[in-house]
Amino acid sequence: MNLIEKIEYWGDAHHPRWLDIIRIGLGIVIFLKGGMFLADTESLRQLIEDTHIQVYTWGAVHYVAFAHLVGGILIALGLTTRLAVAFQLPVLFVAVFFVNITRGLTFLNSELWVSLVVLALLLVFLVVGSGPYSLDHQLKTRRG
Repeated sequence: MNLIEKIEYWGDAHHPRWLDIIRIGLGIVIFLKGGMFLADTESLRQLIEDTHIQVYTWGAVHYVAFAHLVGGILIALGLTTRLAVAFQLPVLFVAVFFVNITRGLTFLNSELWVSLVVLALLLVFLVVGSGPYSLDHQLKTRRG
């Protein structure tokens, strides 16, 4: 058993049911943020350009919006949660370390704190997975 399989096994065995409510809420928040980005792509483009990272801006805009919309739904439903979280992590790392931190580490910078909480929760769900109230769990019990 390799390290990733061990982490998956441990996460599946040690997943409290109340954590599923947080996973569903996290998925909804990420989905809504993706909808906000889709409604105002110009501000997202400006955010990406302000980071001064050399990327294709419109490609990054579409990746962020798509990752948030689809990933938010998958996380909320508990379907391929670890994969959906893996697609969210680069977006949140950039949001925390390149976008929000440039605005200062003040208590008033609420976007930074929200991004940090979402990043921490994504890391938790990368380890613990979907949980018992998820489509992954339902599919697994029907197969086995």
